[in-house]
Amino acid sequence: MRYILLLTLIITLQSCEGQKKKARVGDSDFQIKMNAKFKDASKSPLTKKGLRRFKELDFFLIDNTFKVNAKLVKTPDAPTFNFPTTTDRVAVYEKYGIVSFTIEGKEFELAIYKDENPKPEYADHLFLPFFDNTNGKTSYSGGRFIDVLTSDENEDGTITIDFNKAYNPYCAYSDRYSCPITPRDNYLDIEIKAGVMAYKK
Repeated sequence: MRYILLLTLIITLQSCEGQKKKARVGDSDFQIKMNAKFKDASKSPLTKKGLRRFKELDFFLIDNTFKVNAKLVKTPDAPTFNFPTTTDRVAVYEKYGIVSFTIEGKEFELAIYKDENPKPEYADHLFLPFFDNTNGKTSYSGGRFIDVLTSDENEDGTITIDFNKAYNPYCAYSDRYSCPITPRDNYLDIEIKAGVMAYKK
């Protein structure tokens, strides 16, 4: 009898632990808003078939290892950058600066961009596209994006970058979109296990 009670207790504890781990997925404001957008037919990038089958996006577990205060060196005199896209369209961005940071003892740097002619509601948005070693495995093969705000800049010349807010370009969900192609130079030689995972069609 004692053996049965002990076994029941162990199974219950393991079940609770599993639920705790699962509860971390979809709990952040970013993840909640992303799921809400994807469920909204007026905003969702999903195809009609994909929308009917959609339940929620897959996210890596939130990990503050991937939230960094990066040194920002602005490049106000840099020429505009013409991003090739997944269609014939060319997306024109200004190179806003270079961000450098450390993750797990390794030093990295990425170029960060600003839309040359943003809509008023996106006037303070910066665009950070990147590749990492999860691409084509647990994340989208074409790289992922992060929206960073100029208001995320700190007085000490750093800017907060949260890779837990990394998302897939809409082209990962439907071929009706024209998406900027991530520059090969914006590659991180590390697995960024944070943000949105690969979409399973």
